[in-house]
Amino acid sequence: MSVFTVSVFSVFADLVEHLADLLHPLFAGTATAAAIILFTALVRLLVHPLSRAAARGQRARTALQPRIAELRARYKDDPKRLQEAVLELHAEEKVSPVSGCLPGLLQLPAFFLLYHLFSSASIGGEGNGLLDHRLFAAPLGGRFVDVLSGGGGAFGGAGLVYLGLFVLVAIVAAFNYRRTRQMMAANGPVPVREDESVPGLGAVSRVMPFMSFLTLFTVAVVPLAAALYVVTSTTWSAVERAVLYR
Repeated sequence: MSVFTVSVFSVFADLVEHLADLLHPLFAGTATAAAIILFTALVRLLVHPLSRAAARGQRARTALQPRIAELRARYKDDPKRLQEAVLELHAEEKVSPVSGCLPGLLQLPAFFLLYHLFSSASIGGEGNGLLDHRLFAAPLGGRFVDVLSGGGGAFGGAGLVYLGLFVLVAIVAAFNYRRTRQMMAANGPVPVREDESVPGLGAVSRVMPFMSFLTLFTVAVVPLAAALYVVTSTTWSAVERAVLYR
């Protein structure tokens, strides 16, 4: 690992510790978990302008559906020309078919920072004291599989923390599934053949309603600190989309 990478992780560890110190009077033993939630909220605030732009792009794409339907009818026997015409229409109207992916992609570095920070026994050549911090009975550096294999079971103290997260994720995923289905219905049918429109769009659109449920798997396999980031960010996204796409 390069010196620069080690320095980045050391600085990030210091940031988490300082946030935890600030929050300790309010949250005591769960201050580090609260710091991670606050850090996640700050990241989401930073990418919020992109989320607003993605919402505008979604509304613009919805407005283009009647014209895209006309293109499908006009070029129904020429898939290649249809694809070109749809891309030209998007370019003409300055609408990107993939703009909605940017907010999620830009959050990946923050997630991987947390994942590495709470997966490493040492940071900058010193022991990683953050691994001893907890959310109630569950260590922030632990994983759900550790809970199941450690003898405490799913209904022990640490197990109940994860079960609470799973319930929250399931509720948010069901909400996102319902909203995504409604938005897809409003946008019109997805082409059966992917080459009839933007390449790959058909496959992505068919899988999209189920993507939120993958968060359950993520929460189960990553360190609890990274799981908190995922749960907080997913919940934020659900509320944000409900407001921006109403």
